[in-house]
Amino acid sequence: MTRREPAAGIADAPGLTALPPSGASCCRLPLHPQRAAGLPRSGRVRGTVRAARQHAPAPRRAGGFTLLEMLAVIVLLAIALTAVSMSVSKSLSSAKIRAVSRDLVAALRYTRGQAIVKGAQKTFDVDLDAMTYSAPDKEPKAFPEGIEVRVLTAAQEASSERKLGIRFFPDGSSTGGNIGVISGQREWRVNVEWLTGEVALDEVKK
Repeated sequence: MTRREPAAGIADAPGLTALPPSGASCCRLPLHPQRAAGLPRSGRVRGTVRAARQHAPAPRRAGGFTLLEMLAVIVLLAIALTAVSMSVSKSLSSAKIRAVSRDLVAALRYTRGQAIVKGAQKTFDVDLDAMTYSAPDKEPKAFPEGIEVRVLTAAQEASSERKLGIRFFPDGSSTGGNIGVISGQREWRVNVEWLTGEVALDEVKK
């Protein structure tokens, strides 16, 4: 059996590959230029680009607040301001009622002292029509606005239902009674003992 030799010069031709001997199962074909250069096929390149586009991150929202967020902040601020104003109002009301109650105590003790020093009866007067109170030889003082006043005293010391008084004697005793100062849910009561004439301030718990 004779062996065929390839034609001279064919194997050396550019882009061609020599045929295998007879009986071989396959033959090699020339490589595609892109495959020879190690590049992927165009279909794979397009698939990669599409995948990259599908997984690209969504653009971020520009900084700032939405209308709903701003409304929520405004509502929260309004609630906070309301709570603060109510707290401040209660504090002012409490301070005001304490101040007038202490001034009443001082005026009653002054009236008692004048009765002892001068050896004469002295009267502390409350006018509920004019909403004033006065110690002997002193100008009347007005109760603060928004305050309710209740007076309990001896019947003989009431010139009318709205003009009342507490009398002190030279020995320091008195006709007794109390003056209640009320603002909202708070009440301070100035008590005067009839036997000793002592003046004390108490907060009434409701």
